[in-house]
Amino acid sequence: MLIYLNPESTIIRKQLTYFAFVCFISMATVLITGGTGMIGTALTKELISRGYDVLILSRSKKEDKGKISYAQWDVEKQTIDKEAIEKADFIVHLAGANVGEKRWTQKRKKEIVDSRVKSSKLLVENIETIPNKIKAVISASAIGWYKTDPQIPNPKPFVETDTPDDSFLGTTGKLWEESIKPVKDAGVRLVYLRTGIVLSNEGGAFPEFKKPLYFRTATILGNGKQIISWIHIDDLVNLYVYAIENENLSGVYNAVAPEPVSNKTLMQTIGAALNRNYICLKVPEFALKIVLGEMSIEVLKSATVSSSKIEEEGFEFTYKSIEEAVNELVN
Repeated sequence: MLIYLNPESTIIRKQLTYFAFVCFISMATVLITGGTGMIGTALTKELISRGYDVLILSRSKKEDKGKISYAQWDVEKQTIDKEAIEKADFIVHLAGANVGEKRWTQKRKKEIVDSRVKSSKLLVENIETIPNKIKAVISASAIGWYKTDPQIPNPKPFVETDTPDDSFLGTTGKLWEESIKPVKDAGVRLVYLRTGIVLSNEGGAFPEFKKPLYFRTATILGNGKQIISWIHIDDLVNLYVYAIENENLSGVYNAVAPEPVSNKTLMQTIGAALNRNYICLKVPEFALKIVLGEMSIEVLKSATVSSSKIEEEGFEFTYKSIEEAVNELVN
């Protein structure tokens, strides 16, 4: 028996569109730079669960594992496996030296900038010269781009059109975003995610925030009033996937939760979630400057960053409040 499906039917059209999308996703390959880091690892897991294949660029040769495959690149030598570019449907660009890992000597600052700019340059040149099917590049950036809050609370949170700070991280962000921008000229959709402080149990700042509380001390940095614009790791991962799957997304978006908090509130929230009695210990600015050097400027910086633009695009945060995020991570 032959069954006729009316292609004019709205329901049938939606079903066919969804079916085509699912079939595409099951075959789509996402190329990730910086794929073995905290964000890259979490993103890889989520992409695989959604049916994507993941291709990770690595400096050393690694053995493929199921839906995860590896390709070699060398940022310093500006070399990359040609097949990696040919296979990719999307690129997520996370590569960059850890900003908080070491003291900011002139040598380290150069490493931080070069790791971002040179890796972008390598991608751009190969996207331009190697035949490919890349539909979008989703590039990491950071809220270090923004200036310091003129007052606390800041009645006008920073938005994507605000000019960059003239600090080291502001300048780094500007160079970082400019270095990947030429992919647009190659006809590739480009999305920047300016990311706040990522809260995760697998690395980053959150484990460091928790440590003193195990000794019943809440460490308040400076006066503790500085605003921290944060995001839960799950929301950040979902935001990368959202940027991949939504063709209407283009340009810069702040990857921060809707409710930024002060340093003091963050520490008190963690203390409450751990259900521990504690005393607040303030670490004065001069002590942070001695220990951290120039990096102390960023630790003490207050930056209230808006999430409105990405929410207006339809993205919904799972963890809007710091209480929700911290309780999930602690429990």
